[in-house]
Amino acid sequence: MRKIIFALFMSLGLSMPASAELIVVKTEKSVAEAMDALEAAVGNAGATVFARINHRKGAETAGLEMDFAETLIFGNPKLGTPAMNSDIRASLYLPLKVAVYAAPDGGVVLTYEDPADMFEGLDVPADAPYVKTMQGALAKLTGAAAN
Repeated sequence: MRKIIFALFMSLGLSMPASAELIVVKTEKSVAEAMDALEAAVGNAGATVFARINHRKGAETAGLEMDFAETLIFGNPKLGTPAMNSDIRASLYLPLKVAVYAAPDGGVVLTYEDPADMFEGLDVPADAPYVKTMQGALAKLTGAAAN
């Protein structure tokens, strides 16, 4: 029985995408200011904001404390649908997400995962035009929010 469990564990572990490095964009803004700017940039780009999650507020409702941290969940069906048509498992990573938080070393950062890395191990070509467009959009949006 142990051998079966071990084999199952190993096969699941080997089929999961490797952990990717995250892209970090520094800003002089506060978390709220950077998140407001990101949300505005996403809206101005014609994408849909699905959720803005305030993690600190969530922690407070549980009687816990944490630094300022928010996550914006957003997307554009013109980009996400082709990825999911290539491999429906892409829906595990879409819509896109950007975290904005107080960095441990001070300051505030916007952080996101490169779409090519997110989709690694799926049947989504890393060089697909929609992946390149997602990469460019994330860089542009986080850059606009940071400045």
